[in-house]
Amino acid sequence: MPNSSIVEPALRGSTDEMVTLVVKHRVKAGTEQAYEAWLRRIVSTARTFPGHLGVDVMPGNSAGLRTFTSVLRFCSTAQVQEWLDSPQRLALVKEAEHMLADGDVTEIADAGEFWFTPPGEAGAPPPPRWKQAVLSLLVILPQTLLLPIIWGPVFRLNSFFGSYFVSTFLVTITIVLLVVYVLMPPATRLLAPWLNASPSAEKDPQ
Repeated sequence: MPNSSIVEPALRGSTDEMVTLVVKHRVKAGTEQAYEAWLRRIVSTARTFPGHLGVDVMPGNSAGLRTFTSVLRFCSTAQVQEWLDSPQRLALVKEAEHMLADGDVTEIADAGEFWFTPPGEAGAPPPPRWKQAVLSLLVILPQTLLLPIIWGPVFRLNSFFGSYFVSTFLVTITIVLLVVYVLMPPATRLLAPWLNASPSAEKDPQ
């Protein structure tokens, strides 16, 4: 059996919101190229499963070894578990077992938690709350300024869509969908060095 560590949230049975599966692998030296070919295969296989919404892969380094943190989004915890327990995934993980320094480390998180999951070792602390707040503000503020303008022609076209509650709902749901599915994953990848920098490294950049 593959060496696998799984951590799940307390509300394991929740099926009414998007959940994420965070998979962390430290790859043994000399197997990086073979691992990346294997990673492309397992990502392609995961896409065929019910409820799969997308995946982001974040490379990094830890203790002198290459790391790969894959963040897969599913419609529900049950569908995440279906993928985790599937014969296809178990066979692929077993195939890669000799390349993984720490085995197959996975974590199921509620919607949104994956945004600030450090791409390093399992159990690494999330960024400080103030950094999470700054990044969230940078992602959300431009949308609150621009989306009412973009939606404007629709609101003017029909009095129903232009009513306060309907227009607010449309702008809000657009912001939520863009943040969750489009903007936040690349934003956290781009700013990962700043988000996950240790306090000592920030004080002394050398």
